[in-house]
Amino acid sequence: MELDTKLVHAGYEITAASGDVVPPLHLATTFEQRAQDDLRYFYGRGENPTREALERCLAALENAAHALVFSSGQAAGATALSLLRPGQRVVASDDVYGGTFSLFKTLTKYDIRVDYVDLTDLAAVTEAMADDVAMVWLETPTNPLLKVADIGALAELARRYEALLLVDNTFASPVLQQPLAHGADITLYSTTKFIAGHSDVIGGALVYNDDSLHGEFFGYRTAAGNIPGPLDCFLTHRGLKTLSLRVERQTRTAQHIVELLRGSPKVGAVHYPGLEEHPQRHVVERQMSGPGSIVTFEYLGDVQAMMNRCVLFACAVSLGSVRSLVECPALMTHRPIPEQDRLRLGITNNIVRLSLGIEDPHDLAKDLTDAL
Repeated sequence: MELDTKLVHAGYEITAASGDVVPPLHLATTFEQRAQDDLRYFYGRGENPTREALERCLAALENAAHALVFSSGQAAGATALSLLRPGQRVVASDDVYGGTFSLFKTLTKYDIRVDYVDLTDLAAVTEAMADDVAMVWLETPTNPLLKVADIGALAELARRYEALLLVDNTFASPVLQQPLAHGADITLYSTTKFIAGHSDVIGGALVYNDDSLHGEFFGYRTAAGNIPGPLDCFLTHRGLKTLSLRVERQTRTAQHIVELLRGSPKVGAVHYPGLEEHPQRHVVERQMSGPGSIVTFEYLGDVQAMMNRCVLFACAVSLGSVRSLVECPALMTHRPIPEQDRLRLGITNNIVRLSLGIEDPHDLAKDLTDAL
């Protein structure tokens, strides 16, 4: 099946028992063992049919053996980091999401160090690698400057040092980028964003092929209890069915908005993977099927006043929703990162990030033009 068909059909087959054309919502916390022909379900913290239907669909989208879903993207990340042991090291993207930075800070108490490197610079990554590196943590495109790193080259480098390559694919979604196909060991998603797509359910996911990783992750999730509830899984799976349609529309709108921004005297630098002058344009063309719908730009004025003038763009964190959002990373999503580190990366108080929704692009353009 092609991806668009998998989005609708993967993970669930209509059964003769009821004929439901969508996966039913199983709210039970515990299961009668004597009633099961195949004894599979014991307790909802470990197993749930609604959750498993979503997981099968997510795995199918990347042709993967396994997927597990979690109560948030942070919970998925924490589960991946549970593989690490004292004395080991993580090499991570230098401009990671602020929540990821906060998650990494918790590792210091376990004697696990995180080194932040520009992962688009293979020479710098090679210099940072050593035998104590257990994981390379990659965001691509990065948040918020939209740098794009070469997954295949980093996967080869990680294998050389017997390290795992984890790719946070939240910005691209499986529609635009398939990390496992390029050699990554683990794909991470905040399913809150594009996958669920409606700003009404929080969740996360890990997608991978290795059976031993599956045993570790499933055991950790069951013990820690960082599971999503059945209703959350149902809503996420429902949102997933329109992912391709939404991403296609959002990407077209983003390209329209980029041209508007580039023509405005109130705008400085514009960051977008679809630009010809994007510094990793050759990687974008080889690795992604489209540039996506996140646009970051420098506003040459009072950012807070500009955001306050927006009407259709909600001033809110998060992204990937059917509704367009505007935020200032330095003041919002990336506030946990020390100011000197933000400034070194170019994340100033004048940097604005847009997440384009599915509204009419002309209405969005007028709203943004008025705000600028």
